[in-house]
Amino acid sequence: MKLLATWKMLWLLFALGWLPLYAAGDLDAVDGPNVRVMQHKDGSKTIFTRSPNNQVLTKKTYSAAGRLTLITVYRMDAGGNPISCKIYDGQKNELFKVSYGYRKSDGQLVMEQMWDSRVRRTNPKKPEEEMPVQIVRYVIDPQGKRSAPIVYNMLPGKTFEEIYGSNTSVQANPFQGDKPPKPVNPRAKPGAGR
Repeated sequence: MKLLATWKMLWLLFALGWLPLYAAGDLDAVDGPNVRVMQHKDGSKTIFTRSPNNQVLTKKTYSAAGRLTLITVYRMDAGGNPISCKIYDGQKNELFKVSYGYRKSDGQLVMEQMWDSRVRRTNPKKPEEEMPVQIVRYVIDPQGKRSAPIVYNMLPGKTFEEIYGSNTSVQANPFQGDKPPKPVNPRAKPGAGR
């Protein structure tokens, strides 16, 4: 009986010693062809990981203490432009879904719609229609430059950035460097819903 108790204690110590090493894997990631690591001034860290076929971009945000706080998984088109994304908290609970809309004439990003994954929110004027919690629109000037985002928040209270500390847009794909993004399919339709 004593041998069994000793064996269990040794196994437990081994498991507890191994878990921090397993969890530290993402934080110890090194920049490479499919990984980008960004250190922030406050000590937090963001790790971008892309799939080998460039169709999935995962962004993990860690606090200064090394705790996973936010996960964003982007689905990308062939040109490296986001089509949709899902946002999870640090415990991997799905919080939001985002769809991206592009202008047909030149494929520039003109709209982002964010939907709450936990609660179905309906339009008060049309109860059968689901309503996004946030809409971001961009105006493109005649020279083709995109404006600052115009954000419509449909929920009263704090903004997404105030709660989670980041926004959903990929302002610059960390794997493209200084190269301009490839245009999206000009026949693509702007996002009208989920």
